[in-house]
Amino acid sequence: MAKYMTTKEASGKWNISERRINVLCKEGRIPGAYKENNRWIIPGNAVKPADKRLKAEVRIPYPLYKRVNTGSKKLPLPIGISDYRKASSEYYYVDKTLLIRDFIDERPQVSLFTRPRRFGKTLNMDMLRVFFEKTEEDTSVFFKDKKIWACGREYQEYQGKYPVIYVTFKDVKCEDWESAYDLIYKIIRNEIERHSELLTSDRISIYEKKYLTSMMDGTANENDVAFAFLNLSRMLHAHYNVAPIIIIDEYDTPIQQGYMRGHYEKIIDFMRALFSGGLKDNPHLSYGFLTGILRVAKESIFSGLNNLKINSILDNRYSEYFGFTTEEVMEMAEYYGTPEKFNEISEWYDGYCFGRTEIFNPWSVIGYFNNECVPKAFWQSTGSNDIISEVLGNADMETYERLESLMRGESFVTHIDTGVIYPQIQNNPSSIYSFLLVTGYLKAITSEHPFGGDYMCEVALPNKEISYVYSKEILSKLENVIAPSAAIAIQEAMYTMDIPVLQKRLENFLRQTISYHDAANETFYHGLILGLCAMLHNRYHITSNREAGDGRFDIQMLPVDRKLPGILIEVKAGKNCSEEQLEKLADAALKQINERRYNSEMASHGVDKILRYGIAFSGKDTCVKAE
Repeated sequence: MAKYMTTKEASGKWNISERRINVLCKEGRIPGAYKENNRWIIPGNAVKPADKRLKAEVRIPYPLYKRVNTGSKKLPLPIGISDYRKASSEYYYVDKTLLIRDFIDERPQVSLFTRPRRFGKTLNMDMLRVFFEKTEEDTSVFFKDKKIWACGREYQEYQGKYPVIYVTFKDVKCEDWESAYDLIYKIIRNEIERHSELLTSDRISIYEKKYLTSMMDGTANENDVAFAFLNLSRMLHAHYNVAPIIIIDEYDTPIQQGYMRGHYEKIIDFMRALFSGGLKDNPHLSYGFLTGILRVAKESIFSGLNNLKINSILDNRYSEYFGFTTEEVMEMAEYYGTPEKFNEISEWYDGYCFGRTEIFNPWSVIGYFNNECVPKAFWQSTGSNDIISEVLGNADMETYERLESLMRGESFVTHIDTGVIYPQIQNNPSSIYSFLLVTGYLKAITSEHPFGGDYMCEVALPNKEISYVYSKEILSKLENVIAPSAAIAIQEAMYTMDIPVLQKRLENFLRQTISYHDAANETFYHGLILGLCAMLHNRYHITSNREAGDGRFDIQMLPVDRKLPGILIEVKAGKNCSEEQLEKLADAALKQINERRYNSEMASHGVDKILRYGIAFSGKDTCVKAE
């Protein structure tokens, strides 16, 4: 053994930073250490001192997680757990660590992963942080039983070698720019405080330490905050002699909120400076990772960032690492003793296609097992749909008809721009299909590249859950038009077959809320009635324009509880109809239900009582016939 060693040699031997060793020497906690020419000389047989620092002084305040040995007891489900260390050691964890292998093989300087909400983005980013981050703790223990460790030493050597800057903007959902800026500042300040070792570093200048102090005490100006990633990465590079990794989770949440709340331009300008400083031509960056739902490169957030590798839901690379694959769900069902439930899980939560990989919604699969294998729409209301509501509010009749066709199980081919931007919403209503696809409300059955970077995709609803969520959230745009009290009143009159009241309430509703030009054709009225019926989705299976008997009914409401009556609705519309003409249209609609035996499907399901409605519209006038 060497008689003496340098601080660098001690750092490698004890797996702690040189800065920490310098502090230990200054405190006299390494016996025999002495300073020569401003360098500490340490006895070769010195033992690593125990860390007696207060918790507040520890740079990485990780909680202590230990591998749980549950014996025969099943591991709990990781509901809402985005901490990789905790998820991988105390819960049932679906191993996604080969994402690290694929990244190391490719090694793009900056990677952007766009996926729908609740598909594991934050957990994967935290996994990357724990893997790459240089800490005083040996974090390799969280990977030695994972797939990445079995890939060999060439991958293991990357573990724990980099300083890391990590922020998540998932909670930046503010009403105004001032509140959004204050929250972003707080998030960045907390990350700077996590690297407080820089304040005592002998490799950081006094000026830089003053900058850190101003950031931490809240006196920094907006320009100082906007260039925080650039400045912090430069200091970490100088301190560790290794350029850091920057991880930004849910980078587009502040942008979406800025668009919806009226401070879009301010948030765009700020985020452009923040991201450009940290990611564009930054010599102090080893790698960068970003996640979000949308790719907003066209907004110049990443203007000139030619080192950005975009991985969207239509790209094959990394496709199996966000969400659960078929094999992973089968293993999960086997583990929890319910392999017979796999088909039901598939019907409800499968159907997504990322690249060429079939994907299940992970949030909903976990919710299903936690709910004693009773299927529900667990994904519903897990995030804001304000953007989609605005798109629907600007949709033309053709767009609405195509959306309504999805509820019938149909598909269609449409142009998809995975780089769709928020200002396009008002100028291009067809952008709704791109939004619905990237946010998880549609699946791409096929995709082709006829227009350079854009796609032509055949799209459809992926599964039962989304069919339910679609009717509750997507078609709920009608709730902006239909007051809940009016909807309930119309539904009650329909259910009790109170024809005069139903007719009166429909007419009142049309007169109060619909412009004359809206009342255009039968498709409009069909969509209106379908929207009213969709609000009863928890009691009825609602289908539209589907074959039954000798034709295609307009709307069928198959009761979930067979004690309830079934409901069939046929809609007719005419222009400038007299009262007599409206009655004839309603009679014809009712007659069509009977003559074409639209009741045959419900009868085959054992529904004995079926209410039949013929509803005729002309402008804001209505006539209802029923039996």
